[in-house]
Amino acid sequence: MAVKTGGTGDALVLNATYEPLCVVSQRRAIVLVLTAKAVVVEGGEGALRSPTRRVEIPAVVRLSRFVRVPYRADVPLTRKGVLARDGHRCAYCGAPATSLDHVIPRSRGGPHAWDNVVAACARCNHTKADRSVADMGWRLRSLPRAPSGTAWRVLGTRRVDPRWSTYLDGHMPQAASA
Repeated sequence: MAVKTGGTGDALVLNATYEPLCVVSQRRAIVLVLTAKAVVVEGGEGALRSPTRRVEIPAVVRLSRFVRVPYRADVPLTRKGVLARDGHRCAYCGAPATSLDHVIPRSRGGPHAWDNVVAACARCNHTKADRSVADMGWRLRSLPRAPSGTAWRVLGTRRVDPRWSTYLDGHMPQAASA
């Protein structure tokens, strides 16, 4: 059997209770289905055929048995994650963001944490430099905070297949749902 995939090339894996667990390649999802460890919940594009069997390429699979998985409580801070959280827009002026800025500069003791890092355009980032927002007389368009929800924990900032939205808690990353 040869795997020819379309779309994102990934499949969402649900626990037996329909709780999202992770995202795997469609190839891995097919192996889970063929070994009876999972069943196809939502079909993807196309199918695999052999002389005796046809297997739909899955977009969403559900594990046959419940798996207990401990989750990290927080989402790791990454450049891609901050840009996705802020919708790729500058937190100061709303222009397209290309960099990150610490609201309280690190040189002044500001932490490298979700609630202190925002997306910024090159002009605002350069102008602000190592000054605080109050020193500049600027205001943030919205207060930065750590992202939460199943989608951020399971998906991070990857592109989301629209067929997955039913199984996520509705808090999809902005960049991922685009």
